Amino acid sequence: MLKNFNRDCRRWHRWAAILASLPLLVVIVSGLLLQVKKQFSWVQPPNQQSSAPSDAPRASWDELLATAQSVPEANIDTWSDIDRLDVRPSKGIVKIQCKNSWELQCDLSTAKVLSVNFRRSDFIESLHDGSFFGDNAKLWVFLPNGTALLLLWMSGLYLWWLPWKSRLRRAKAKK
Repeated sequence: MLKNFNRDCRRWHRWAAILASLPLLVVIVSGLLLQVKKQFSWVQPPNQQSSAPSDAPRASWDELLATAQSVPEANIDTWSDIDRLDVRPSKGIVKIQCKNSWELQCDLSTAKVLSVNFRRSDFIESLHDGSFFGDNAKLWVFLPNGTALLLLWMSGLYLWWLPWKSRLRRAKAKK
């Protein structure tokens, strides 16, 4: 019975590895890019610093919206074109993340634009967790893939241990 289990474990391990390879490649490559997002501005724009960071922002929301509307790449007409605001009082900036993946960094004191960059980290994150492919793919491809990866890890450890176990048994038998 154990011999069949060992053979079946190897067979399952091979097929599971093949089936999991493509989603796993997406997760690995996107994960590596996310690990270095702060080091490469291609992935995520570096944080700017205001010339005069203050404890309390002086620019109004209306001024920030007007500033964002003045940047053609942002393609902002109303607040609904903005995905989120990331306010960093200690740096004196606000990051305006547009729905079209552009990011504006503005001075909280003057509402002046400090940088305009395309932000890829959100897209890469959606690839990494599978949400880019839709909720069904996230639930029915990436979740089973993660489960298969866990089982591959466990069966791989078992298959790695088998030769060691045999050697130890043979060494004991020789004594």
